[in-house]
Amino acid sequence: MTVMETKSFDQAVAEGFAEKVGGMLDAGAAAAMISLGHRLGLFDTLKGRAPATSPEIAGAAGLAERYVREWLAAMVTAGVVEYEPEGKLYHLPAAHAACLTRDAPLGNLAVYAQHIALFGKMEDRTIRCMETGEGTAYGDYPCFHQIMAEDSGQTVTAGLFDHILPLVPGLDARLREGIDVLDAGCARGSALIAMARRYPASRFTGYDLCADAISFAARAAQAEGLTNVTFETRDLTGYCEPDRWDFVTSFDAVHDQKDPRGLVDGICASLRPGGVYLMQDIGGSAHLENNRDFPMATMLYAASLVHCTPVSIGQGGEGLGTMWGWETAERFLRDAGFSSVERHVLEHDPMNVWFVSRKQG
Repeated sequence: MTVMETKSFDQAVAEGFAEKVGGMLDAGAAAAMISLGHRLGLFDTLKGRAPATSPEIAGAAGLAERYVREWLAAMVTAGVVEYEPEGKLYHLPAAHAACLTRDAPLGNLAVYAQHIALFGKMEDRTIRCMETGEGTAYGDYPCFHQIMAEDSGQTVTAGLFDHILPLVPGLDARLREGIDVLDAGCARGSALIAMARRYPASRFTGYDLCADAISFAARAAQAEGLTNVTFETRDLTGYCEPDRWDFVTSFDAVHDQKDPRGLVDGICASLRPGGVYLMQDIGGSAHLENNRDFPMATMLYAASLVHCTPVSIGQGGEGLGTMWGWETAERFLRDAGFSSVERHVLEHDPMNVWFVSRKQG
């Protein structure tokens, strides 16, 4: 018998930890079901509705009742939906709908539940990456741009004019007068389209590596009849267009790049004197010990493993990952040669960090 086999452990601690793991598994299942409810519009169907039966709910949602009933059972046992046994009635409390519907006042957390479902879809691919050290491409991820567009819609676009652009004093007036703006890593372009709509005198350009996202953005801009915004499929590796832009943005895009430091350097060089770079990224620390209490840190590290790190490696990058840290981002910005770098955390959004960096005028 080995030493390991004869070594005792604290039974109470072991049982407590086993209970914790069981809770993790149950919560993970609930998250996957929340993703389903979001994609099928079930939370929106339930919002504001009086207690109703599963046939009534399924009929309103246009879905098969037997499956809806099982989904409702999962939501009841997860504590999301309330249930009245007498009458077999289901109800989504307003306080729960406040973070689960598409117009949720607290932000729609169901959007992020889709990442949990995506982790499962990508498990075999992630195993291969871990075994071989290879990377992935954006096209390997089903529905990725749709998920990120929903995330950006509520994280960036919804607060763009009230909270985000005001971080740069005097920017609103300059945009109204007319300046040249780039969104580096624009994805489906919702933030850029919102700015182009609000500031018709300014000229807006969006670059992104993914052709399908750029195509979506171009169609959306065309549908609105916007003539002051253009989109271009472009690999930002080695990017530099000296003195071209007055204002550059990037929203949750830099850490995925093959060469984040090189992109920041290129953006600084591409700004005109006095130009401003507004960069948003995940606000976690570069030091693991500082992230124990960071919001949704486990999910962010999981997203880093499944998506952000392998996407960077797949482009030939070093794979800094989602949690590369605000310290790393700030160092890259200072090293790039900006004359000033300011770091902001918005009160209503502790997960993200916003940098305002100015080029010497």
